[in-house]
Amino acid sequence: MTSATSTRALLDAIAGGVRTVELGQPLFTGMPCSPNHPGFRMTLIRRHGDMVRPDGGSASNEMIVTGGHVGTHVDALSHVSHEGCLHGGVAAHDAQVGGVHREHGAETIPPMITRGVLLDVAAARGVDSLAPGEAVTAEDLAAAGPEPRRGDVALVRTGWARHFGDAPTYLGQADGVPGVDESGARWLAERGVVAAGGDTTAFECIPPGAGHRVLPVHRILLVEHGIHIIEHLALEDASAEGLTEFLFVMAPLRIVGGTGSPVRPVAVVA
Repeated sequence: MTSATSTRALLDAIAGGVRTVELGQPLFTGMPCSPNHPGFRMTLIRRHGDMVRPDGGSASNEMIVTGGHVGTHVDALSHVSHEGCLHGGVAAHDAQVGGVHREHGAETIPPMITRGVLLDVAAARGVDSLAPGEAVTAEDLAAAGPEPRRGDVALVRTGWARHFGDAPTYLGQADGVPGVDESGARWLAERGVVAAGGDTTAFECIPPGAGHRVLPVHRILLVEHGIHIIEHLALEDASAEGLTEFLFVMAPLRIVGGTGSPVRPVAVVA
């Protein structure tokens, strides 16, 4: 099939009717944010009427201040090091000289237009949400949906996104947060996914009272295998619609030397 024919087939499919399902959370001042990162703030810096043009027109705009790991976002490979090294053995100290990461910065995160799979662990267990601090194992992932293939994006639903409006519960500093454990991370890595994401603040299991003291799943995925992590996903709508596999679309911002990027991922379905 030629490139022109492939493009025509894609356009015909789109014209035949596709829709999107949101997979990300909205951004708003005061939303839950890991204590390790600066939060999101937005305010109107100019209001309608502050300046009126001769023809009666007026404009309004805002100022946004945010960390790179706030709201639905994707981790760059520069985000985590282990024993002084980033993915591929890159020396973290040397890579970050000058206030930016010279290697593995957020601008290197590829746009992702690929097969997405929803591993709905909560639904597979027959619960609305996993319990605080509950681990998602390799066995859980294998039983929760279609098996990911090389180049896929795997999204893990714990049901925890239903707590997004209640910051203390959602962040789980005292009681913990459910998420993928080390066995689950290695299961995902063995299948060659390009990214893995979840509906919590850290993707991985956070035991009660532990906070973000250690993050072994980040080490396994980011440092050892070069697999991007997407956090703060909103997977309730996808679950309610019974989605299992779909076209996943996500384009990170090209933040040169950054360690992460806000994103708006969507599932494209017929």
